[in-house]
Amino acid sequence: MVALTTDQYENIIEVMKLGFKNGDKEFRGNDRIATALVIQANLGLRIGDILNLRLCDIIRDGDRYRLNIVEDKTEKRRCFTVPVEIYNYIKMYVLENNIKVTAKIFNITVRAAQKQLKLVTQYLKLDNISTHSFRKYFATQIYINNNYNVALVRELLQHSDLKTTQKYINIRTEEIEKALNNHIHLL
Repeated sequence: MVALTTDQYENIIEVMKLGFKNGDKEFRGNDRIATALVIQANLGLRIGDILNLRLCDIIRDGDRYRLNIVEDKTEKRRCFTVPVEIYNYIKMYVLENNIKVTAKIFNITVRAAQKQLKLVTQYLKLDNISTHSFRKYFATQIYINNNYNVALVRELLQHSDLKTTQKYINIRTEEIEKALNNHIHLL
């Protein structure tokens, strides 16, 4: 699966929220899945962890909020900061949808989310995109917006090996080319 571009991310979320009609095919918007994908793109969690998220998993810690979950795949504790804007976005969704703070915010399966996303990406004629592309989008944006700090991305994704992160963001080759071109010092 590939990382999304910002345009792809925005287009997918818009179509997921609003829906579409294409000939005899009609897709009613799905705000729940759109919201789950937005949160994934902003926190970098795997979709399974997003779908298991409860508002009470985000704890106030002084003047900040932090995530307090155990990742399903790795069984690692995740205690990262959740920016106030993201917490408020989640809290507003919970309030608008009358979801208890101890209940799952998104009571759907990974398979259901993938299926809905596939319909949207087919409509948009996008290939090789899954929910994991939103995690890769997060990683790529963090990488680009933080001076290409791959160690930071590795920490945020909780990868054990830096090589995994390098493959994940798939920018290493581009960075190598840029480094080589910037190093030219002919006499």
